[in-house]
Amino acid sequence: LGDTPRPPPKGLRPSGLLLFQQPANAMVKRMDRGKRATALMLPVVIVTASTEAAALAYQRVVERRGAQVRLALPDAPGRARDALDGASGLLLSGGEDVDPALYGAAPNPGAGVEVNRARDELERSLLAAALERDLPVLAICRGMQFLNVFMGGKLIQDLPHHKVVGQDGGWGSAYHQVYLAPGSKLAAILGAGGFLRVNSRHHQGLRDAQKAPPLLATAYSVQDGLVEALESPAHDWVIGVQCHPEREEEVPRAFGRLFEAFVERAGRALRRHQGVGRP
Repeated sequence: LGDTPRPPPKGLRPSGLLLFQQPANAMVKRMDRGKRATALMLPVVIVTASTEAAALAYQRVVERRGAQVRLALPDAPGRARDALDGASGLLLSGGEDVDPALYGAAPNPGAGVEVNRARDELERSLLAAALERDLPVLAICRGMQFLNVFMGGKLIQDLPHHKVVGQDGGWGSAYHQVYLAPGSKLAAILGAGGFLRVNSRHHQGLRDAQKAPPLLATAYSVQDGLVEALESPAHDWVIGVQCHPEREEEVPRAFGRLFEAFVERAGRALRRHQGVGRP
């Protein structure tokens, strides 16, 4: 086993076997060291979700852009803030409703509110630590709603016309037009502002009346004025979107640049922490 020499096949001298085996093992070790060094250079992004299965689409889209992913699940042991050790970005994914108690409201009996308080607590700790360290944050659907609540805003507990729709015996995304402000950070990432057709899979959301004062609304639903994107002017890179860009086949291709920009910014945060390269 391992490096233990075996009897050579007929016609092959022992010296030939040993000369071949040693350089091959050395090459494998060099390749292993190279892989470990490459992994250390990749940014680590924390992806929150309720289950591993629910995180999979987000994990894949981030890994395809060149980052390592570490999952943060509400049933995982350990302190939430410790999960950020060595990480350089946070992605808050979609999922259950944010507990109305977090914004001082009681659940609307007719809204069908489904909460996961353990996840709320997990994300509250992670987001607080990420903002304190000024790490890049990408908040998607529920994630954007949680970002708004965390920063002092509220939510509308039930909305028509934005939920998933019955389709071929299952559930499919709804679609609508949004207007993206040309001068926003998100527009600069996507390449232009203006009108976009995006998917929709949520039944809660916010308008300007519910928006947290520190956040800037940068996109709105054309149909009903619902806020479709948020960013934080007080932080280096904090962006929330109400649509689901991880479902890449359902949104304009330009949304792929959002994940590229997120991973690139996480790489900058990693270099800043290591004290090398550009800021």
